[in-house]
Amino acid sequence: MGLTSWVTSVVGWLKAGYPDGVPEADYVPLLAVLSRRLSSDEVRAVAAQLVGQGRLPIDDADIGTLITKISDDLPREEDVLRVRTRLALGGWPLADPRTLG
Repeated sequence: MGLTSWVTSVVGWLKAGYPDGVPEADYVPLLAVLSRRLSSDEVRAVAAQLVGQGRLPIDDADIGTLITKISDDLPREEDVLRVRTRLALGGWPLADPRTLG
């Protein structure tokens, strides 16, 4: 699956926010945060890119499982806040990034 420039930007924000890779405790809240702004296909593309770079140590089956878990079992708000803070430190715009210049 190819990455659009938008999805490539998201991967860049994630790499800046998680320079040492995504810790296991943040997998579900991270995908939940991304799902608020990205389509399911875009979330899968971002996750696959991170897996390919060794920044998200899971596999394709795990990605699908995590995406399903998000819709069935939302993460705790404090987990989402922690992830949003990490992303913001990496440059993730808290406003809708698709509407930014």
